Amino acid sequence: MDYGISGLSLIPVRKEPSEKSEMVTQVLFGEHFEIFEEMVGWSHVKLAWDGYEGWIDSKMITPLNVRRFYQLEKRAFAVTGDILSIVPVTNEQNLMLVAGSTLPVWRPYLREFSIGSEKYKAAGEVFYGKSKNQRDVLITQALKYFNAPYLWGGRSPFGIDCSGFTQVIYKMIGLTIPRDASQQVKMGTALSFVDEAKHGDLAFFDDEEGNIVHVGIIWKRNKIIHASGKVRIDNVDQFGIFNIDLKRYTHKMRVMKNIIDSNETD
Repeated sequence: MDYGISGLSLIPVRKEPSEKSEMVTQVLFGEHFEIFEEMVGWSHVKLAWDGYEGWIDSKMITPLNVRRFYQLEKRAFAVTGDILSIVPVTNEQNLMLVAGSTLPVWRPYLREFSIGSEKYKAAGEVFYGKSKNQRDVLITQALKYFNAPYLWGGRSPFGIDCSGFTQVIYKMIGLTIPRDASQQVKMGTALSFVDEAKHGDLAFFDDEEGNIVHVGIIWKRNKIIHASGKVRIDNVDQFGIFNIDLKRYTHKMRVMKNIIDSNETD
């Protein structure tokens, strides 16, 4: 089996090995993966971060040896917090890292990370391991995405979907949650009432068939931050999300979950 890592800002992951195929997620800089299958120009990968699978353009892969792959598996991860970070490579070249990117083999006292034999200096906000005041950090980071456009399969401030948004924000406070809302809802402790929810808890919404189709982050009393058309703030109650612009309910409440405190007691 072969292994790889993203040395680019973003790598699209597609459902099928074709540029015309649906993008199901994105690999952010520094996230590593296993390569299960290769065909002309394409590689079938499984992301180490969340177990998601799909096809990526083979030209976008930075090879990773098995020793370094398992080394990264065991280390606490460092994550960028600024919406966009510029990391100098040479006088002519930079790395552009979006928020939520991983800094492999992070050396906090040197503020240095590396991919292969190359070492880089990181400036700006970096989170390393689990944050103190996780809920406050989570909300501060979530609000940075305000007005970011919605993009199916997106995980960056330049295009993000509802569950990609919650996953990346939780990554910044040191917590791993699955990629899709239908998987995220299986985590944590259910809350009985909106008034029980704390800032940073997740609210999940279903369709007429009972399928979980949306997720957002509870902010302050009766407010939710979520990606719907764009990352926005709306009212939320036991019935669902009330869109302030449309003046109607757009999402039907299914359940709210406390994942942060549940994780601390595991």
